[in-house]
Amino acid sequence: MKQIALAAALSILPAVAQQPYVHLNPMIEKLAAGKPVLGITTADFSMENAHAIARADIDFVRIEMEHAPMNFEALRDFLVGMIDKSAILRKGNAQPRVAPIARFSPYGREQQAWVVKQALDIGIMGYIANGVDTKEQALDVVRNMRYPQLKGAKYMEPTGLRGYSPGNALWFWGVNSAEYQQRADLWPLNPLGDLLAIVMIESAEGLKNIDEIASVPGVGMIFPGAAADLSMSLGVSMNSPEREAALQACLKACLAHNVPCGILVNANDVEKRIKEGWKYLEAGGTGVSAGADAALKAARSALAK
Repeated sequence: MKQIALAAALSILPAVAQQPYVHLNPMIEKLAAGKPVLGITTADFSMENAHAIARADIDFVRIEMEHAPMNFEALRDFLVGMIDKSAILRKGNAQPRVAPIARFSPYGREQQAWVVKQALDIGIMGYIANGVDTKEQALDVVRNMRYPQLKGAKYMEPTGLRGYSPGNALWFWGVNSAEYQQRADLWPLNPLGDLLAIVMIESAEGLKNIDEIASVPGVGMIFPGAAADLSMSLGVSMNSPEREAALQACLKACLAHNVPCGILVNANDVEKRIKEGWKYLEAGGTGVSAGADAALKAARSALAK
């Protein structure tokens, strides 16, 4: 009887081994297939909000800690609240429905390494770097997010600086230490990576250097400051032609370097932005507000056409 059971178990091993690789980061799963991702932002770290967002019909949530307190304990508890065991059982893998990404206070010109380390060890799947103005600053973000690679690794450069002690990340990702080390690399630099380095262009200097920034290996997305900062740096209003030209310059660089580009959207412009080629579509406002919900519905309708 034991021999029969063993034979049956062995017979399914090839099928299991041939299963396609699934990214634990649902944003990357879609971006790698050339599809846009939809999401919202939140500064509400309550358990109730974590539960609601974990089951929302979105691909990512941008956790806002740039202008809100940088409370890492609240971030940890929020991610734990997003763990949805029933969804894991339905999917048959540990990929969450919604990827948590986060933005923090330091600008590209400031020291970000300690913030990156804290945030990644807690378990976020994407780090948003504010105010990246130069190629060197973008490279710093990439290096801070990567572990030093083992000898003979396929993707050795840029050299990683991140120290190893993922802690809560193992719990949230649902993997052991060895698998986390393999998966916690930057996509698309490493096609099997599950971390996303997102750099924000929020100044005239960053805009001037956009082509060089987009060329940095490991940068997974460019997100121009589509709110106030980029407009203020250019000395123009939010609805000016100069602001729109700046956004289009960022998009042009992204398309030239095959890097996804992100933008804030509303119900009136989301279809236009999808047609232009933007891949990261963040519904404006905070949380699942009426405006954000309308933008998400309009985006889903446009993508279904």
